[in-house]
Amino acid sequence: MVKDNQTVIEEFNELVNMSASDLETWLKEGSSESAGWSKDDGSGETIGHESGRKIIEILKKNPNKDPDKYDEDDVDHMRRVVAYCKRHLAQESKAKKDPNSKSARSLKNWGHDPTKE
Repeated sequence: MVKDNQTVIEEFNELVNMSASDLETWLKEGSSESAGWSKDDGSGETIGHESGRKIIEILKKNPNKDPDKYDEDDVDHMRRVVAYCKRHLAQESKAKKDPNSKSARSLKNWGHDPTKE
């Protein structure tokens, strides 16, 4: 069953625990580019890295997290972020134990720092 938009927005705001500036700083680090699947466009960028850039746009566009200010594209991407983070957090206990692991770096690309509580 597909989650309603309100649930997606709430879960996104719980799971994305990095600020736009924290995420921007992270995405500039070389280690952010060494986790995840490469996009098929030959750019060398990973899918998660691209996702991080979209998350920054969403966070900057709506800093007060007003549910009425997200558009359909925002919610569609938020839905992907929630699904990715939930799936990987359920599968990977290593992310919390080792902040340098590939899974921790990948989660950070998706806006979730597993070392933060």
